[in-house]
Amino acid sequence: ELKKSLYAIFSQFGQILDILVSRSLRMRGQAFVIFKEMSSATNALRSMQGFPFYDKPMRIQYAKTDSDIIAKMKGTFVERERDRDRDRERKRDKRKAKGGEAPGPKKSGAGAQGAAQGAIWRRFWGFSPVSPQLSENPPNHILFLTNLPEETNELMLSMLFNQ
Repeated sequence: ELKKSLYAIFSQFGQILDILVSRSLRMRGQAFVIFKEMSSATNALRSMQGFPFYDKPMRIQYAKTDSDIIAKMKGTFVERERDRDRDRERKRDKRKAKGGEAPGPKKSGAGAQGAAQGAIWRRFWGFSPVSPQLSENPPNHILFLTNLPEETNELMLSMLFNQ
């Protein structure tokens, strides 16, 4: 339902390729709106920044990295490490730091690159705090909406952005 509202609200600014909404506790109130054109994302960001929505101003900024859809369109797509694999590697690293040897195969070469990709993915999905300053993030096709109330649904957002 939230996806439909976001689509309806942001579709006035241009073609939307995808909308990513997570219901996890850490990501609640946040969404990614992926526009086909950078100019559409820029127009939406400028028009809707700070717009009061359920008594809370929307904070919109560009995503830190390209989405998989945009990366595939640009030809720069790189498969990302899955959360389960990343968590397993993190646990193994903690055991090594304590002095115990971790079971399982060690990764090298491509595995190290995958770990770096995982770090980028963690920042992209908000495991690190999102900077409130817009100037730090370069323009992107995706708008990252934060500070949305929990009761926000897709219909509400669609009505808001179709004005």
